Amino acid sequence: MATIDYTDSRPMRLEVEFSFAAAHRLPRYDGPCFRLHGHNYKFFVALEGKVDPKSGMVADFGVVKQVVQEQVLSKVDHRNLNDTLENPTAENIARWIFDSVEPGLPGLVEVRLYEIPDSCVVYRGRAA
Repeated sequence: MATIDYTDSRPMRLEVEFSFAAAHRLPRYDGPCFRLHGHNYKFFVALEGKVDPKSGMVADFGVVKQVVQEQVLSKVDHRNLNDTLENPTAENIARWIFDSVEPGLPGLVEVRLYEIPDSCVVYRGRAA
């Protein structure tokens, strides 16, 4: 049986992946994305902190999933993002996700949002 050093106080990073499908249009964009279209979004929520010696965790994956479901996915999945955000660019969506889940996720440090499979934006909060 492996021995774990519970006195190790170095922070650890935890990431959870989510996805949703939604439509949007970019009202301030002069190009094809001005028209209504859709994406299959993927995003990661990252938390950092010290591992709790009692639980052995930085955070409970179930709690992270519950907060994101309630604060984000329930409001955007299979919806028109323009009903939630006036200008739903990837940058603004990532910021909105961060701001929406931050109160319920201590240690939140980053949201990484993929609007298309090979391109993403990263938001690390106002303090970054």
